[in-house]
Amino acid sequence: QVQLVESGGGLVQTGGSLRLSCVASGRTFSNSIMGWFRQAPGKEREFVASITRGGGSTYYADSVKGRFTISRDNAKNTVYLQMNSLKPEDTAVYYCAARLGTVVVTSLNDYPYWGQGTQVTVSS
Repeated sequence: QVQLVESGGGLVQTGGSLRLSCVASGRTFSNSIMGWFRQAPGKEREFVASITRGGGSTYYADSVKGRFTISRDNAKNTVYLQMNSLKPEDTAVYYCAARLGTVVVTSLNDYPYWGQGTQVTVSS
């Protein structure tokens, strides 16, 4: 079982930055693909970014490419999402997710472990 706890959300103005963190419990973090997803009010949850077990490869949704950066520190069991140049359309609850294995996927249905989410609000 993997437990995930996100933090770092908040209210920021357009163009601002935030860094989200997700701490994982258990011994499986270094064997897990980690992902970030988000869900805006009235919309479906969508893929944002993912990172391979060693951190060597990263993947992003087109909407955040060049603005967001996913990274991880396996010694700290933590994955990060650095968000720059934030826009009002980035407003959502952001979720950390994990899946064991080596294949990176972007479908939320392929991630069995989820955090409780952290709210990000970008004001215009």
